[in-house]
Amino acid sequence: MPQARQWTAIADQTICEMRAAGETWSAIGRRLGLARSTVIERGRRLRASAPVKSLMLPKRDDMLDDPNRPPLPAGHPLTWSLLTDEPFPEGDEA
Repeated sequence: MPQARQWTAIADQTICEMRAAGETWSAIGRRLGLARSTVIERGRRLRASAPVKSLMLPKRDDMLDDPNRPPLPAGHPLTWSLLTDEPFPEGDEA
């Protein structure tokens, strides 16, 4: 049975720093001389995550006029505002 890997503070720091810089798990694994899956598992335990990518979208008016625009992600402000901008209508009061 293989023995458990002894992680060092330097290896943990390397994983966190490289992941925060946007490096792939494969690149981190090559740097440490480890398998990609090993580095992914350790990174998840350390909660090492890649930086959030910002979505650069064209202006709202241009976007609405383009029938070939790509789909928007769930919860995008453009589509979500269609649901939340107007107050909920009250029932018929006849």
